[in-house]
Amino acid sequence: MNASSTPPERDPVKVLVTGGTSGLGLAMASALAAAGARVALTGRSGARAQAMAAELPGALGIELDVRDEASVAGAVDQAWSRLGGIDMLVNNAGIGMRTVNPRFMTEPQGFWEVPPDGFRAVIDTNLTGYFLVAREVTPRMLAAGGGRIVNISVSDTTLRRAGFVPYGPSRAGSESLSRIMAADLQGTGVNVNLLLPGGATVTGMLPLDSVPEGVTFLEPSIMGPPIVWLASDAATGVHDERIVAAEFESWLRERNGER
Repeated sequence: MNASSTPPERDPVKVLVTGGTSGLGLAMASALAAAGARVALTGRSGARAQAMAAELPGALGIELDVRDEASVAGAVDQAWSRLGGIDMLVNNAGIGMRTVNPRFMTEPQGFWEVPPDGFRAVIDTNLTGYFLVAREVTPRMLAAGGGRIVNISVSDTTLRRAGFVPYGPSRAGSESLSRIMAADLQGTGVNVNLLLPGGATVTGMLPLDSVPEGVTFLEPSIMGPPIVWLASDAATGVHDERIVAAEFESWLRERNGER
């Protein structure tokens, strides 16, 4: 095959991963970078974001507080400029139940015991944060002719589990937000999907020193294969799906019409 008939080499996919310095975010950023994507990962500490990015090929770290509009605008602008655009946003930044009840796994507290400031902090991060970052990125994607947004979610049981205010409501809200985003963006070329681990996962949100015996956990790396697939050409046009990482292989086989 001569040079004139060789297809042009595809540019690396450019991905912004919020909350990318640990847990699911770092696992996804690592998998994407290993697959050849250009990744910008964010964290409230710019120094930590830069340190974690330095461990990944071609990655960069950016300070971002998803609760703050000015911080979001500045971080998205920096990521867009340094990456040369953003093909995919992974909305992942979040805080968990430990912020209001460090022993939530073994000593759940009623919603009436949750301090209002703690409630607001979780909602502001897990729900408003998703909205603010997507709100900043989406107009740029629309102007560029397309893009992909992946909102990280949790299992249905978490949304109604006793003792899980405010984390459950925050994730129920972000899931609804994602579905409405998908409806609003239908036919625009900007695709929106949900991705969740499919079970309790070992991250900084989980107090491993206060977990009931016999409980098994998923590893954050389970998010790698589906997020890499969602960034690939194979996922072109995939829209308004709810993908469970623990069931990804069977989901993909069924999608492809395989047994």
